[in-house]
Amino acid sequence: MLGHVARAQQPLVSGAIRGIFTAASAAEAHQRLGQVADQLRPRAPKVARLLEDAEADLLAFYTFPAEHWSKLRSTNPLERVNREIGRRTDVVGIFPNDAALLRLAGMLLLEQNDEWLVGRRYLSETSMTLVLAEATDHDREEALELTAS
Repeated sequence: MLGHVARAQQPLVSGAIRGIFTAASAAEAHQRLGQVADQLRPRAPKVARLLEDAEADLLAFYTFPAEHWSKLRSTNPLERVNREIGRRTDVVGIFPNDAALLRLAGMLLLEQNDEWLVGRRYLSETSMTLVLAEATDHDREEALELTAS
């Protein structure tokens, strides 16, 4: 979003958008997004339009338990993995072919996956049980609706 506004407007835009993601509920987040879009429309119409068009995707994490929100709305883990891939490929420098690059990146991703599976959990097992139970309940409800019609 910051790439679509002048440097002088960037603090205003980033502060306004940050407020959307700190809402206490999905309803409050939708309300804040509407207010931010209205506030930015005169100064940054493209940013306002992008926010409105991506509202469902931006706020999708609110459908999960509240304890997951801080982790789901952040791209920090993905950025960390991308930085590590970049760091390791810089060491190699030149790859003989595309397959060599894919092998290195794949190995790094497998290593990261193993670390998250064994070493530390990003989302607690208890909270994931709740998510899976809700999904199962929802699937049952959908199945009942389909068989009733």
